[in-house]
Amino acid sequence: MEKLRFEGKKEDILLKSALETLNLSENEIYYSLKEEKAGLLKGKKYILEVVKVSDVQELGKELIKNLLKGLNVEGNIESKIREKTITYSIHSENNSIIIGKNGHILEAIQLFVRQAIYARLDIFVNITIDVENYKQKQNYFLEKKVKKLAREVTLTKADIKLDPMNSYERKLIHDALSGFKYVETKSEGEEPNRYVVIKYKDAKNK
Repeated sequence: MEKLRFEGKKEDILLKSALETLNLSENEIYYSLKEEKAGLLKGKKYILEVVKVSDVQELGKELIKNLLKGLNVEGNIESKIREKTITYSIHSENNSIIIGKNGHILEAIQLFVRQAIYARLDIFVNITIDVENYKQKQNYFLEKKVKKLAREVTLTKADIKLDPMNSYERKLIHDALSGFKYVETKSEGEEPNRYVVIKYKDAKNK
């Protein structure tokens, strides 16, 4: 996979110039911009490193293929890009092996692919990996559960502490309950045991 490098003295025009050179839009690339000293009398310069989203998409697919091979399972991998987030969907006859208990293997696969891409590119890429809509279904049930708990907090005025969960799940809860008038959510604790607390909020005092 080709990683392209551009240099310039003006930060505001460097990206625009690179996009014109590549004939691409900003949504079609990932990039990192760094500042370097050009020399004692030359001031500073900017280094722009660019990689195509489509190239990263293929790299992620190859990484997943190798991981499935290591698990000794076969699967078809589909991918799509939306707002520079790459989503991979795995279809296999061995879903339970790929997902693992409580989705732990699937989470490990996703984390590995993200870290492997970052290690190679030094650019963060948002990657999501799912198996037969497992995460989508889990998200639905999680949202349904926390909305029920939010209604309990509204009635009892007693806070509820949830089990530790990852940052994606915590954000899902914050977003799901943002419209509740009498509750608020806060993430507390330290990683990897960070959790969400659903708290009663007296709207009259806000």
